[in-house]
Amino acid sequence: MGIKAGIQNRVMKHLFSIKRREARRRKCERQRQATGKPHLVEYYHEVGDPYSHLMVQVLPELCRRYGIELQTHLVSPPPDWAAPDRVRLDDYARRDAALLAERANLDFSDFGEQPSGDAIASANGALVSAVESGTFLQRAYEVGQCLWRGEQIEIVSADRAAAEETLKSSAEKRDRQGHYLGGTLFYAGEWYWGLDRLHFLEQRLKDLGVAVDASEAPIFEPPVAPAGATPNRPEVRPVMHWYLSFRSPYTGIVANRVKALAEAYGAELKLRFVLPMVMRGMQVPRMKGFYIMSDTIREAERLGIPFGDICDPVGRPVERGYAILSKAIGLGRGLEFAQSFLSGVWADGLDAGSDSGLKKITERAGLDWAEMKPFLGGDHWRAKAEANQAEMFAHGIWGVPSFRVGEVAAWGQDRLWVIEDALKSLTESEQSK
Repeated sequence: MGIKAGIQNRVMKHLFSIKRREARRRKCERQRQATGKPHLVEYYHEVGDPYSHLMVQVLPELCRRYGIELQTHLVSPPPDWAAPDRVRLDDYARRDAALLAERANLDFSDFGEQPSGDAIASANGALVSAVESGTFLQRAYEVGQCLWRGEQIEIVSADRAAAEETLKSSAEKRDRQGHYLGGTLFYAGEWYWGLDRLHFLEQRLKDLGVAVDASEAPIFEPPVAPAGATPNRPEVRPVMHWYLSFRSPYTGIVANRVKALAEAYGAELKLRFVLPMVMRGMQVPRMKGFYIMSDTIREAERLGIPFGDICDPVGRPVERGYAILSKAIGLGRGLEFAQSFLSGVWADGLDAGSDSGLKKITERAGLDWAEMKPFLGGDHWRAKAEANQAEMFAHGIWGVPSFRVGEVAAWGQDRLWVIEDALKSLTESEQSK
């Protein structure tokens, strides 16, 4: 490992170690106890964000279950760097939230468009009044239902300038605390984004002994895919597309589950590698990178997946990896190489920018290093990466890891259950013929 890679590896292991996180949690709790303050959970609500509408439906139950004080903040949409293609992001978020709502037995339907600017301003005006009067939890769901159905919103007081100032102040506070999205919860130095991560906060509060009933299941427990027994293999194999980036930590913890899901349903797995966002000219500010890494570590820990001995492959190491991956796919060893590379740079501390590191990654995937090495430095893989990216965009997704079966596309390592549902539907359809 080179000197620079070695330093980065040591810094990453220190910053994102579970031991350090647990020490920070203990420190926060000691400080809380010393001051006699309650368990304060701060919630950031964006009225035009469908995930926020899901969150307000479960907040009353969260308050019932735990001895917390809930403080709510209204915020405006995320900055441009966090939503570089805002229209596509909004469209996907509505579709995804509708699927999540159905899974969690909550209310939300994708009405095909975002609420108007005037409707959002009215909703913010109504909820600013609700926050001030202490009736946010009672009003937020009602206002959200009206907003997403295009219905009139009743406003007790409508000072648009005051509402805008409130949103700006809250966004600045969220910025200082280290996040950029709505539908988020902040507790004692740690962020929890959306319904999918609520169970982490619940477990933390249970560990602190503040649960009314510690035996209760999480309000929403993320599905694990593959979830069911292996079905009968269909005569016609379904095709499962996996859009991946070697620089994505979330991709780094999903490879084995992707393989298991494809095998469970007899699917043909197609690897669609794309350049990382930062290598496509998109911004990934420090706060975003820090949250993603911290969140990935929590997810890996929950799922029992090795992660954390990191040698960031951004730039040349990714290009070297793709040069071999494109050839490995042709040799029928693409999945094995992808698994080896991802575990190598995210869990084993291997430097893919060095020949020694990439040689180890290559050989443990069952490939001959002497045969693969001559392809390093070539551009033979770039056209395929660009085609994969265009295909991904055409299906309404632009981040990784993403997956597709037919016209059903889902983004995120925590959305494999959407793809499993699609595979199950295809399998049942084939078997009924």
